[in-house]
Amino acid sequence: MSDGKEATPAGQSDESLLAELGYKQELHRRMSGFSNFAVSFSIISILAGCITSYKIALVSGGPSTLVLGWLIVGVFVLAVSAAMAEVCSRYPTAGGLYFWAGRLARRNKRQWAWFVGWFNFLGEIAVTAAIDYGCASTWMAFANLTFGFEPTATSTFITFLVIIVAHALLNTFGVNLVSLLSNVSAWWHLVGVAIIVAVLWILPEKHQSVSWTLTGWHNETGWMFGPYVFLMGLLMAQYTYTGYDASAHVAEETRGASRSAPRGIVTSVLVSVIGGFILLFSITAAIPDASPAGLTKLAASDTGLPPAQIFLDALGSPTVAKFLLFIVCVAQFFCGMASVTANSRMSYAFSRDHALPGSRIWSKVNSRTGTPTNSIWLCVTCSVILALPALFNATAYLAVTSIAVIGLYIAYVVPVLLRRLSKDFTPGPWSLGRWSPVIGWIAIVWVAIICVLFVLPPASPVTISTFNYAPVAVIVVAVLALVTWFVGGRKNFMQGRAEAEHLTKEADTVLDE
Repeated sequence: MSDGKEATPAGQSDESLLAELGYKQELHRRMSGFSNFAVSFSIISILAGCITSYKIALVSGGPSTLVLGWLIVGVFVLAVSAAMAEVCSRYPTAGGLYFWAGRLARRNKRQWAWFVGWFNFLGEIAVTAAIDYGCASTWMAFANLTFGFEPTATSTFITFLVIIVAHALLNTFGVNLVSLLSNVSAWWHLVGVAIIVAVLWILPEKHQSVSWTLTGWHNETGWMFGPYVFLMGLLMAQYTYTGYDASAHVAEETRGASRSAPRGIVTSVLVSVIGGFILLFSITAAIPDASPAGLTKLAASDTGLPPAQIFLDALGSPTVAKFLLFIVCVAQFFCGMASVTANSRMSYAFSRDHALPGSRIWSKVNSRTGTPTNSIWLCVTCSVILALPALFNATAYLAVTSIAVIGLYIAYVVPVLLRRLSKDFTPGPWSLGRWSPVIGWIAIVWVAIICVLFVLPPASPVTISTFNYAPVAVIVVAVLALVTWFVGGRKNFMQGRAEAEHLTKEADTVLDE
């Protein structure tokens, strides 16, 4: 059924369930379950993360980190996504992570929600900046192959601005367009990966052995301790596996959200694990020169994008290489568009609960399009500001990816931890059953590990140009969240839901039944 009238667990409409959680239906509920999956799958985008951050793992472990590392991280991320999905099924709101934290905390509910919300906001802004800057880098590589255009920091940043503004404009036109483009994006990714993989196995005259593709080693980090190098290279996979909280953030625009949103979270990760492994194995096996010198040359390729150089060197046909890179360029554009969608919905929900400065502006919904237009432009502006250092520092992109991973995963795991500590939680219609405790604690331990891992220096010696700025950014956000809490947050945050608190208690009773 349409317009939010699809039945939910207790026979309610999506709108009435949302009302019992304390909100009225303002966004247009026109997304199908597939569209919900498509938004998260598009943001994960194996044709974006795997391509633009390929170099991170190439120089920090090489093939073993690229291929086996992808599977290792994928297993743990599946645990995180499943644990999140179980909570999402109970509370399908656009606020997502911070709302879950506020409902699950036994004490200091508003403070938990506040800090989770700020880390989610940081992570969403950083991942949007990283995706669109990575998209711009890929477009520059395509221009280099096609027209001989030499990319510079300035030209790449200008391209980034054009792309991110285009994404803002597309998102302002309404959820129907977003839903359509998300569906197209999902199929583009699936078919695109199939085409790239087929070409990489058919055209090259030779391929590297399976053993080398899975276990080959390459290290350009300056660190000599192999396990540390391998772990640092996992940033490539962990960064790609971000953004699947989008299924929760568009829950208020999805029909049958208590089932469709959690399925979207888990399915998007599962399909990405499988598709990404096939893609990375195929690209890595197609590397023509597997010697240390060859891999070093590949990492410093003129295109600025090692996979693009692999296409060019392995296929022997510049035209085919350009075609494959064109597939990647379009996929990455779709990825950035979906990221802006999720980012703006989270910001809209956070503003709806009076969390961001100027919340009254950012929480407005365009009555004609049903989109939070002001919030869209807020997110885009913040992403541009965060990406500005890329004009002056070549390692800024790596720092932004670290910020995105840490910010998002802190926000991901806190509700999972609070759910494990809550004795009163009753799952919604999508549940992990008896596997819930095991999967939940695996997710918590993994996120604790990566939050430590990705604030460490990725290269040696540690200089201004190789310093990892992620911990500085995280500390700044934590301090900002603390200061704004005492300045106005403790007085205003969630004020809009205070009058509906008795309704949320009734909602718990209905869902328990």
